[in-house]
Amino acid sequence: MAFKLSSRSLGKLEGVHPDMVATVQKAIERTKIDFGVTYGVRSVEEQQRLFDMGRSQTMKSKHLIQDSGFSHAVDLVAYDGSEVVWEINVYDDIADAMASAAKEVGCRLRWGAAWHIDDIGDYEGTMEDAMNEYVDLRRSQGRRPFIDGPHFELR
Repeated sequence: MAFKLSSRSLGKLEGVHPDMVATVQKAIERTKIDFGVTYGVRSVEEQQRLFDMGRSQTMKSKHLIQDSGFSHAVDLVAYDGSEVVWEINVYDDIADAMASAAKEVGCRLRWGAAWHIDDIGDYEGTMEDAMNEYVDLRRSQGRRPFIDGPHFELR
């Protein structure tokens, strides 16, 4: 089944770098999991609010307008029909579609559940493997992994 982005999701892509927009548009056509866009561009005030709540780890977010004049990040949300799905296994499936699409577009993409990989399009393996590798790496360092499955950013 081929999915399409809603007009709401397309609106959330306004101000996002064209390479990211093209990647999201290709990914929705090849994913087996329906998804929408919840965030593209964020204001500094919104980023500060999310940072203060612990929902973001930085004030240097790629969601903010970058030197290129565009946001370089999106957050995606998975759907099962009209129901939002938060289980991480669904997001690694979306990440597989995003990795494939980014490779086709020719952009480098980082995923928020595999921060150690600079370009998921070049990763040899599934995004589930990449996420598990990241978790193992952080634990081996005595650090807690920060899993942000809905987040994708240009590198």
